[in-house]
Amino acid sequence: MTVCIKKISTDPDLKQRLQELGLSVDQTIKLLARESNFICLVCNARLGISKKLAEAILVETVPAHCK
Repeated sequence: MTVCIKKISTDPDLKQRLQELGLSVDQTIKLLARESNFICLVCNARLGISKKLAEAILVETVPAHCK
């Protein structure tokens, strides 16, 4: 599933670190797994984040024709 990040609700230091890793507002990422942790494809690299952190990131599904 491809999603677009709309809002990141974390403390400023963590938000900055996520931006350094490629997770920023209006960034399109691919969600590869949603089990105990979330695995995302960000800038051609796999990134695992906790469920708690994932809950702080608001995303919107990208329609298939826009990928």
